Amino acid sequence: MAAIVATVAYLGLEARAVEVQVQLIPGLPAFNVVGLADKAVGESRERVRGAIAGMGLSLPPKRIAVNLSPADLPKEGSHFDLPIALALLAAMGVVDAEALADYVIVGELGLDARITASPGVLLAALHASEVGKGLVCPAAQGSEAAWAGEIEVIAAPDLLSLLNHFKGHGLLSPPKPGIAEHADHGPDLRQVKGQETAKRALEIAAAGAHNLLMVGPPGSGKSLMASCLPGILPPLDPAEALEVSMVQSVAGTLTGGRLTRTRPFRAPHHSASMAALTGGGLKVKPGEVSLAHLGVLFLDELPEFQRAVLDSLRQPLETGTVSVARANAHVTFPARVQLIAAMNPCRCGHLGDASLACARAPKCAADYQAKVSGPLLDRIDLHIDVQAVSAADLILPPPTEGSAEVAVRVAAARAIQSDRYRDHPVRTNAEADGALLDAVATPDEAGRRLLAQAAEAMRLTARGYTRILRVGRTIADLAGSETVARLHIAEALSYRRQPPRN
Repeated sequence: MAAIVATVAYLGLEARAVEVQVQLIPGLPAFNVVGLADKAVGESRERVRGAIAGMGLSLPPKRIAVNLSPADLPKEGSHFDLPIALALLAAMGVVDAEALADYVIVGELGLDARITASPGVLLAALHASEVGKGLVCPAAQGSEAAWAGEIEVIAAPDLLSLLNHFKGHGLLSPPKPGIAEHADHGPDLRQVKGQETAKRALEIAAAGAHNLLMVGPPGSGKSLMASCLPGILPPLDPAEALEVSMVQSVAGTLTGGRLTRTRPFRAPHHSASMAALTGGGLKVKPGEVSLAHLGVLFLDELPEFQRAVLDSLRQPLETGTVSVARANAHVTFPARVQLIAAMNPCRCGHLGDASLACARAPKCAADYQAKVSGPLLDRIDLHIDVQAVSAADLILPPPTEGSAEVAVRVAAARAIQSDRYRDHPVRTNAEADGALLDAVATPDEAGRRLLAQAAEAMRLTARGYTRILRVGRTIADLAGSETVARLHIAEALSYRRQPPRN
């Protein structure tokens, strides 16, 4: 007596097909799971045993062999519980094995036979759609699986109702895709008094998805302005929402099957480890840079992060992906993020203020800022100095222009970029490179002369030169100009980090 059902193993954002093969063999009673399974999969024996007992059934007094094929593919997670239980019940003759052949099955079991949520259901649903099968999943994640398209989804609350469905005694209604409510974008730019230069840089960063570094004393509004950024960014389009939700699904943070249209905003503490920021761990999971995919990664107190942790962001910022290499797996997660960073000019934070600066200046500032490597700073498009806010600024009335007005201009610039790059695998100016960037961002004659002079005076690297062109293109888009003019290049250069003086 044997039975086979289909499930998946997750490797990054890829769901790979796995067969659960169960055979009842005459001999002393035993329950063995083989096929490169981790501890969570090995423990499924007790959960399956308890769930079947919870329905009033008992296991046959035989040797139960469970093979997860292919045997050389690592199997991790509790979502193998349900396919193992159904394959075992099919081998026992409780459910028809042929009825299970048309489904990919995922879900964790409780000892009372409840089917509980497990990470990665959206990936399993997309895999089932690709191979032309339906999906069996927990009821709590049915609305998540329904986003995969025109596939049959059976979302069951417990094992007994699932068996009744396959027997035709009580059919389960198909779930509907869950739609997230409009999220609160947080603070409004009207709350920021003064700081017009910084707000202009924030608008440019939002319009072209550029990286931004704000340097200023404590209390100058750096964190407030960063938290205003989600309110001026355009919402995710359907394809982008699906990408973001896939990362959230495999990380187990997608709740209620609701796909959000709001761009992610992640702000990890400066004590975060490398695995927390870029992904990894014993069971490789996406890190903050992947959870912020197509959104914002805000790093406050930038020099307080460990140097190696910050340098691990260099590859994701350049390629839009992060690769986690392990002895038994090589996993790649998407990481197309917009980095917004903030830092004080020195440890005390009051460099340049004669009444508050410490006696160790300027060496204190040089040592503090040197904690951030030059190659990482070279990957940041916009560098701005945020000035301290005086009491006179705070008593001024709120500015007439808030996030809503800025968001309109940002959306118009993003629409220009969407039309420009519709035939290319890029979305924004920050992603344009090579011949494509030369074609869309080559400045006029006056702009070229200015850029050539600045490249020599500011000792721009090739990367820095490219990023000036990208920012110039975004400034031109905000102005509605088809040509990148000298004025646009001049403004882009004003946001570039000046070389240190010898």
